Amino acid sequence: MLLNKREFLQSVTGLVALSQTTVDTALAAFQHQSPEEIAQNEKFWAEVRKGFTVTSEFIHLENGYYVLASDEVLNTYIQHVRDINKISSRYMRTRQFDDKLAVRKQLAELVGASHEEVIITRNTTESLDTIISGIDWKAGDEVVMAFQDYGAMVDMFKQQARRYGIVNKFVSVPNHPASDDEIVTLYEQAITPKTRLLMVCHIINITGHILPIQKIADMSHARGVEVMVDGAHAVGHFDFKIPDLHCDYYGSSLHKWLGCPLGAGLLYVKKEKINQIWPLLGETGYPDDDIRKLNHTGTHPVHTDLALADAINYHKKIGIERKEARLRYLQTYWTSKVRNHPGIVVNTSADPTRHGAIGNVGVAKLSPAELAKTLMEKYKIWTVAIDYANVHGVRVTPHLFTTTQELDTFVKALKELAG
Repeated sequence: MLLNKREFLQSVTGLVALSQTTVDTALAAFQHQSPEEIAQNEKFWAEVRKGFTVTSEFIHLENGYYVLASDEVLNTYIQHVRDINKISSRYMRTRQFDDKLAVRKQLAELVGASHEEVIITRNTTESLDTIISGIDWKAGDEVVMAFQDYGAMVDMFKQQARRYGIVNKFVSVPNHPASDDEIVTLYEQAITPKTRLLMVCHIINITGHILPIQKIADMSHARGVEVMVDGAHAVGHFDFKIPDLHCDYYGSSLHKWLGCPLGAGLLYVKKEKINQIWPLLGETGYPDDDIRKLNHTGTHPVHTDLALADAINYHKKIGIERKEARLRYLQTYWTSKVRNHPGIVVNTSADPTRHGAIGNVGVAKLSPAELAKTLMEKYKIWTVAIDYANVHGVRVTPHLFTTTQELDTFVKALKELAG
């Protein structure tokens, strides 16, 4: 028997009720406080932490790759798997499309866009590579990007260069810029009459540097160049709406800061740009100006789409203002303790408008690989080594369940290793 909407929701009500009380209790006790006050309220975040199954094997400071979902989201995700498995093909042939549309609308609302401009993908790589492969390139077309951009997209551009003869031009974004104008000018100077697309990170994954996207996009459009934004680390991390960025294309991963289980990403295409993009995989079921033509990936795990709605609800419960303030506070908490320490190099700007939770730090006498290895083996602290594009250190990405005590342990380890 096919579950109706009410039955489907009722099937997970008990599981939700068990785990949601930690956040509800914290909010009831401290909702009178401002986001900035709650950001430093360890009692509030201790309650939030209770809603996550956090490992005791190590201190988890590499959540930027993939963050563990809250127990609330994980439990509903597992229940979605069970419920869909029970009716299998009948669900897929009769319910999946309506359910996915409902989740698409929630996701579009979250990022301030029309659902006719948004699709659910599997990750940022799929989202942006769909655009890169879907543009009708001509030999000699130029693309501007940065050495600090993510490798998967850079590789896709290199493939297009081999296939169509496009020219890839690189800039290097400074770790500590003096102003937005410095960054905008950097990209502007790389544009020529042959430039067709500019790719830019909303937040650079290796340093946590938040770039002035609207200013870059306005400059680029004034020169007739489209803008594609890699927002892998942005959605669910800090407060923004995609249309306010003035970009043409935007991709993000939702298993990072939004807390959705693996397998969910976002692609935004400005309505008037959809018609010109070729689908990655053949699709004749939708008109050329329907963004769903870009979403033909065959049979996929639809329970992830349903869990995305649960992740959005959890995210809204905490509130983006509280979440952003806490994540920025955690980064500032540890970087401020080591930023001027001899032998330690912080590769992330001290300007709070230029960073969120992501930070990068190096120890002068250790290579990034040695630093990451030592932190894990000696101190049981999990990070990731970064050693390219003028960034030499380990990336540090705490999340909502990270405690300041854990960050104190990390700071102590850095100072010991620096001598």
